[in-house]
Amino acid sequence: MDDLNQSNYSLSASRPEEESPEEFTNPLPRAVLRMNSHALLDGEWHFAHDVEDVGLRDDWALSHTYAHRAQWPGSVEAHLAEVRGQQDGAAWHDKIVVWYEREFNLPEVAEPQPRSLIQLTFGACGYETRVWLNGKPLQTIEGEEVHYGEYTSFSYELDAENLHLVNRLTVRIVDTMDAETPRGKQESHVYKRGGIWYQTYTGAVRSVWLETVERNRLRSRVGVVSVVEDQLVRFNLTLRIHDAGDYTIRMQVFDPQTPNRTAPLAESDFPLHLEPGQWQQRVVMELPGAELWSPEAPNRYRLLAQLIDSEGYAAPIETLFGLRKVESRGRYVYLNNQSVYLDGILYQPGTATLEEMQRHMHAMKALGCNLVRVHIAGVDPRIYNLADELGLLLWVEVPSPHSSTPRSRENHRAELLRLVTLSETHPSIIIWSLYNEDWGAQDIATNPETRQYIVETYHFMQIAYPQFLVVDNDGWHHISNTGRLKSDLLTAHLYTPDLGRWKELLDRLVGGEMEGTAAFPLVVGDPFFYRRQVPLVVSEWGGFGFSDYGGPADAEARTNSIRAFKQELRQRPIAGDVYTQATNIEDERNGLIDPHTGALSVPEGLLASRLMERLD
Repeated sequence: MDDLNQSNYSLSASRPEEESPEEFTNPLPRAVLRMNSHALLDGEWHFAHDVEDVGLRDDWALSHTYAHRAQWPGSVEAHLAEVRGQQDGAAWHDKIVVWYEREFNLPEVAEPQPRSLIQLTFGACGYETRVWLNGKPLQTIEGEEVHYGEYTSFSYELDAENLHLVNRLTVRIVDTMDAETPRGKQESHVYKRGGIWYQTYTGAVRSVWLETVERNRLRSRVGVVSVVEDQLVRFNLTLRIHDAGDYTIRMQVFDPQTPNRTAPLAESDFPLHLEPGQWQQRVVMELPGAELWSPEAPNRYRLLAQLIDSEGYAAPIETLFGLRKVESRGRYVYLNNQSVYLDGILYQPGTATLEEMQRHMHAMKALGCNLVRVHIAGVDPRIYNLADELGLLLWVEVPSPHSSTPRSRENHRAELLRLVTLSETHPSIIIWSLYNEDWGAQDIATNPETRQYIVETYHFMQIAYPQFLVVDNDGWHHISNTGRLKSDLLTAHLYTPDLGRWKELLDRLVGGEMEGTAAFPLVVGDPFFYRRQVPLVVSEWGGFGFSDYGGPADAEARTNSIRAFKQELRQRPIAGDVYTQATNIEDERNGLIDPHTGALSVPEGLLASRLMERLD
């Protein structure tokens, strides 16, 4: 397969209006929709635990007798527990290898036509996934025989010559306790101070489906970059081409409230010649008078994008998008050129279902939050869509490895690229954290190679994804290089149940004291002089629910403490805060929201703040 081509930049005039296809809904876990037929392969699969890891050697993909059944989606842990007749998830150590298999009928989707093919997509699966169709190994569109990662989707194009009326799909999944792989807060061989790694939840964790797609098409990923002053919107597109030729990308933007979308607000064509392979292309459209997206007014527009071949055949995709601009400027964060205080909450969804996560999002909005920090976990893209709809800002993080090595950094970068490529459609996502509290970068204070990797990744994100703010290492040990902070925010994790101590810590923070504030020095590398150059964010505080923490024991006392601590935050030139946390999870019992029902244990609006006024 050809390598990705360098992005091109185009601007063209508008075309006359013409009728657009009718609106539709799509239940699949992705942000970008495709107007085609699809069939979910969720449900009962054959299942086997390959205890001795002999399945590859013994060609299980060609033939194997499966003694068990398992529901997809689901976790390896739950499936092992069912096999063993246990109530809770079954623990595993070092390495787990499992196989899944099922049949599907080709007419469930549609037989491929001359212009189309069948695509198989896994919403998320891993950490290592191999797939066979009728005993033949498949490669992802990116050319991977083994797909690595368990937080994002990946796809296979199915060869028509290998498709039958009845087909057998075989999947091998491997995971390990390897500390060099991105794990987030799931346990590994590395001991976490405090011992609060969570139980693993891996394997077939998201839906899998078949769909008909065009041979020459736009892939289901659209990046959106807007600079609100110039009334332009920049779309980053990915094209998949099998047949060389002349094509046109047609972009149409509609008001989502317009019935049947018969009158586009803007429309442009972009002619180009394409060779076989996968290509990236940037196109730019003018959208004068567009209403911006914000928490107070989450305005969105509907994009219909089509790849049209020389014979006029169109392959469409569509998505909702919003226009917004975020900046770290001086002491404050600016959204659409207006300073905004980030009323945040830490969110660790763990094994919550999609329906439970949707309840959580509504509850966090009800608490008065305008920001949700999704803590070192990849979530169903429909949650990002919901945040777009509700007007909730998102701070997302790369699931971290647990050790700092050249290989862990390679795996970290690959995970970052997978995540950001599939999430840059969403106006709600404004901040990315590369690391959290040194997890996966334990030697950040002593190893120049670790710092250099983070600095280079920070610079890469600034250039490739300017629509996001980037935090190098959240909580402490931010990096200074030649006196320049390599983070758009200076963040600190501050925990104390004592209000007097809280005031002291906040005063030290706003006074620019780099040591003696958080658990570790706030900046490493070379000297950095705060001088109110960057926004300060207390990105973790609270934790009042821990039984052994010394915090309030009942909901009323907790409410009063939260209110008092929040008032102290707002009396200082701080750009935002993130209360810890939204829901209870395993032994962390400090949530404000029932993890199942979404009910609040404190009053609505408790974490709300007004827009920050500039302080001279």
